[in-house]
Amino acid sequence: MQYDRSAVVRKLVASITLAAATSGLAFAQASHVNRSSDSDDAFLPSPVRMASTVPSNGDVNPYGVAFIKNNFLTGSGPLQYGDILVSNFNNKNNLQGTGTTIVRIPKSGSPALFFQGTSPLGLSTGLGTLQYGFVLVANLPTQDGTAATAGRGSLLVINNQGKLIQTFTSSQINGPWDATVVDNGDRATVYISNALDGTVSRIDFAVNFNGLTKLDHYTIASGFMHQPDPAALFDAPTGLVYDRNTDKLYVASTLDNAVFVVDNASKRTTSNGPGEIVYKDNAHLHGALAMAEAPNGHLLVTNNDVINADPNQPSEIVEFTKHGEFVKEIPVDPNLGGSFGLGVNRVSDDTAILAAVDDNTASITIWTLPLE
Repeated sequence: MQYDRSAVVRKLVASITLAAATSGLAFAQASHVNRSSDSDDAFLPSPVRMASTVPSNGDVNPYGVAFIKNNFLTGSGPLQYGDILVSNFNNKNNLQGTGTTIVRIPKSGSPALFFQGTSPLGLSTGLGTLQYGFVLVANLPTQDGTAATAGRGSLLVINNQGKLIQTFTSSQINGPWDATVVDNGDRATVYISNALDGTVSRIDFAVNFNGLTKLDHYTIASGFMHQPDPAALFDAPTGLVYDRNTDKLYVASTLDNAVFVVDNASKRTTSNGPGEIVYKDNAHLHGALAMAEAPNGHLLVTNNDVINADPNQPSEIVEFTKHGEFVKEIPVDPNLGGSFGLGVNRVSDDTAILAAVDDNTASITIWTLPLE
């Protein structure tokens, strides 16, 4: 089944045109995309931007997505405000868990290599930034692209010049499949979903210009279904969204095909299981994977199609409320298995950016969406 790209854009904009409960803001319709003082009455929408995520060494399978925000200390490095970073999980031979690169997608111009580590790394969906000018990326390495040779992995700290400066390992980092970074300036918290044991951990750090210092670490949720999978390497807890207002951590679990919520996430020091299910929808979830929060407070989750696959709903991004109500879905690829990492960045009072990678084409699609 083929999809008209322009129709996809219209569906995406419509899917997130709901008022934000706290700010009164909402996504506007596509006909007002890319507004400026002299183009408020423009009829034509801005085009969707697409870019390759394949660096010169041939790495494929883009997984993580992160934004360089306005408070990021760019320094003398190549990163600039508005850049998007993408981590690669596979090498040029498409062996899972062997990718070593992070690609920089600038606001304009061609993609470029930002970081390249030593193989094997397997840079996973866990990619984030800190305002002190650091990029954090999780990795789940394999020796031959199979789960049988998977290692425990680690959390890498890369400076704004693309140099690896720190590597963190611990019992709470056990196959880091995804991560979300909560940046509080001199303090930071990283929540990590672990593929090898089906847990979610929290690691608290002190941060300064020299790097990170680990303060403590805890397993705060456990009992998520997990297993090796030749197609996806692992089916396990993946996407994480932290809500500062409620101190809740939302967890998308692929094999459970559901989204859970863990209460008191920043204070919890023990696990009381996986938390409560807030969204389980076999009509629209097909292997819930990465997750992000939209400006209207809704959650966006990708489907990797390894669980409950439906050829009529390939590579979907699904939007739902934090109360578990389905809102909308759109595909990022006409074939199954393409939808992995995504991110949302509110760049101003009236503009947000949604970026989603496509594993099938090793590319990223970027939508600029106005807010009202």
